[in-house]
Amino acid sequence: MPTVTVEIPTSLKIALDGETARVGGDESTVITAALAEHLGTPVHTLFQISTSGALVAGVYSRAVSVKTILDHGDFGLGTFADLDGEMVVLDGRVYQVQGSGRVSEAPSDAGAPFAVVTRFAPQIDLEAGPFADLAALQAQCDSLRTSGNIFYAFRLEGRFSSTRTRAVAPPEKGVRLAEAAKSQSEFHFNNIDGTLVGLWSPGFSSAFSIPGYHFHFISKDRQHGGHLLDCAAAKLQLSMEALADFHLALPETESFLKADLSKNKPEELAYAEHAH
Repeated sequence: MPTVTVEIPTSLKIALDGETARVGGDESTVITAALAEHLGTPVHTLFQISTSGALVAGVYSRAVSVKTILDHGDFGLGTFADLDGEMVVLDGRVYQVQGSGRVSEAPSDAGAPFAVVTRFAPQIDLEAGPFADLAALQAQCDSLRTSGNIFYAFRLEGRFSSTRTRAVAPPEKGVRLAEAAKSQSEFHFNNIDGTLVGLWSPGFSSAFSIPGYHFHFISKDRQHGGHLLDCAAAKLQLSMEALADFHLALPETESFLKADLSKNKPEELAYAEHAH
């Protein structure tokens, strides 16, 4: 993480020492919290727009704009209005991977029904690998997590010996997610440089989120990507952030407010997340 050296008055230093002793933390923690409050910039916060259950039920209409998403984070994933492709949010830019395989940077006024983002500030940064497949990658990520009850963001970057991704295309109006996923396109790439944007969500979040790991991929040249189905790599640079603060914003669109979300089944979301 970045380091900043500043000079402060003696009175503030005394107050800082007192607060550090009170909370039983360190100076960095206290200063970071104070700056976050003063600047209105939450840290280690995951911000989610809508719910996975709404997607399962076929609620794909625009809830927010790309600009609004970037107001809440610079790293994450989601989808676009009418289920028009996969969303990759990386370094403050939003990319759209469409069912045709086309990748483009989304304009600020593009709409989205669902997204999950954070202001990525990793606490762990290390070299990881090798990974024979996605299961091996997830196992190494598991070894870094210290709890099963908070959220985590993962960024893995480098050369992939292989990746397999998919992207959805706009379905007919009213089609549920499991049915829409049957027509998804799959892509295979070998010896490609790129980045995985990933989130891990605890099991209890299944009522509103996607439990477990969820990765989206984008190539270094921003020409290829999608929802990750599998991958292999000799070594990758891995960074991770633990996220103990979660904010959920529910849409006020007519389609969301009138949707019946009580009929959702976990198997529908699981089906949509995997290869077919």
